Amino acid sequence: MIGTSLPFPMIDPVLLELGPIVIRWYALAYIVGILLGWWYAKRMVSSTAMWSPAKPAMTPLQLDDFMLWMTIGIIFGGRMGYVLFYNAAAYWQNPIDILKTWQGGMSFHGGFIGSITAIILFSFRKKIRLWSLLDICALSTPLGLFFGRIANFINAELWGRTTDVPWAFIFPGAGPVPRHASQLYEAGLEGVVLFCVLWVLAHRFKGFTKPGLISGTFTAGYGTARFIVEFFREPDAHIGFLSGGLTMGMLLSLPMIALGIWGIVGSRSRTL
Repeated sequence: MIGTSLPFPMIDPVLLELGPIVIRWYALAYIVGILLGWWYAKRMVSSTAMWSPAKPAMTPLQLDDFMLWMTIGIIFGGRMGYVLFYNAAAYWQNPIDILKTWQGGMSFHGGFIGSITAIILFSFRKKIRLWSLLDICALSTPLGLFFGRIANFINAELWGRTTDVPWAFIFPGAGPVPRHASQLYEAGLEGVVLFCVLWVLAHRFKGFTKPGLISGTFTAGYGTARFIVEFFREPDAHIGFLSGGLTMGMLLSLPMIALGIWGIVGSRSRTL
């Protein structure tokens, strides 16, 4: 039965168009998320009190150098993750389409792998404590996740399953039935709630003095939040449900939960 629904805010996915220059909300979300995370991370590495009795893991100048590595890891990993995890057959037929990022198609799990790779390489190259660098990045990441999911909502993509809840939306291109706004659920859980949890760990419980606690909590927290939201999110049409009713998002989140728990448990024996 079709229930009531909220009117979908018809926001043009293109924020600004000046001749050949096109600025989309989705691209802006990535830019704002990276810049805001960069600003917040610089505050963290500049605060000696957050790391006491040890020194901060890196200097603000080293963080500036690292941001290029991180940006490449996020974009390259996110794109290749989508290609490999969600639509490998189609891109195998048309490999040039991999470069067409303006058509959409980014995977958080791929971006996560790309980011971890960038962090490991940079930490060894610059002789920076690996777990501490992971913690700095983890604390800033929910800021970018929030804006990214809001952009998904504006683009009317990655919508939820059909429902009769009064806060449902009828998304353009998703048929005439109301659906969960799963993008907003993810923005709330992966962005707002997860950031608040990590902020408390870092600021109230001096989480940086227990290397791996913040990054482990982020990894397990994201995996749990994503697994929960997958019950409300419509699976990709070309993939559908996997065995046992799991979705690809659920399957990719399970290793993250296990990895995060491992990081949290190990932080009890790590010292700066």
